[in-house]
Amino acid sequence: MASLKEIDTRIKSTKKMKQITQAMNMVSNSKLRRAEKNTKQFKPYMDKMQDAITAVAGSDKTANHPMLRQREVKKSGYLVITSDKGLAGAYNANILKNLVQTLDEKHNSQDEFELLVIGQSGIDFLENRGYNIRTVMTDVPDQPTFKDIQSIATKAVDLYSDEEIDELEIFFSHFVSVLENKPSKKKVLPLSPEDSSLGHGQMSSYEFEPDKASILNVILPQYVESLIYGTILDAKASEHAARMTAMKNASDNASELIDDLSLEYNRARQAAITQQITEIVGGATAFE
Repeated sequence: MASLKEIDTRIKSTKKMKQITQAMNMVSNSKLRRAEKNTKQFKPYMDKMQDAITAVAGSDKTANHPMLRQREVKKSGYLVITSDKGLAGAYNANILKNLVQTLDEKHNSQDEFELLVIGQSGIDFLENRGYNIRTVMTDVPDQPTFKDIQSIATKAVDLYSDEEIDELEIFFSHFVSVLENKPSKKKVLPLSPEDSSLGHGQMSSYEFEPDKASILNVILPQYVESLIYGTILDAKASEHAARMTAMKNASDNASELIDDLSLEYNRARQAAITQQITEIVGGATAFE
């Protein structure tokens, strides 16, 4: 059995750790609320973008923009969204497991795909396993603006426009609720006919200047970049929720450990007192 001093030291250190995890839980809770707010504020913009695209592309069955046209997939592109920091439970592991499983199923060599990775956790994981990464981005803020992620979003769109890749999928963790985050993948390029008809735009509501093709050349890349940005906002909310849950579980485990150590401490203390009494009684008996 450990000594009283050792048990007391463990109790004190566990209490300090519990204070840290509780503080981190509160910080993540605050960040999650802001992330949810950002996601909700972004939705009206995306709705209007979809309305405009529906009015232009959805009404024109002859629209032949490269982003709307299906082509033979010779090379795939994958944008992977992970976190820069740990202490988020299985958040990163689930995303990367989903990615690796897809790569193993669909591809025979690394020449068949390009990887664009956000987050140091994903970069370290993939590099340690010998994957070649085309583009990386780290230090994404907890509440990112479009400008913060524009470079990698534009890079992804350019790879498709230049026909270096023939499709683009995003791997991320979708925020469902505080207690549930779902590892997901979303195909953003090429845009499907459903993507170009999601809105409720009416032809009579729009006047086109210049022609539709010129408008699509501008609005479709912006729309795809916005899709990527919206997905990153969703992933950030999921990350904060995962970290909040992980820190809550850590705090609960610390509380249980403190209770167990306190019980062990009391037993050891009682045993020491009993031992002292026994020695005193034994000594008194010896003098009789």
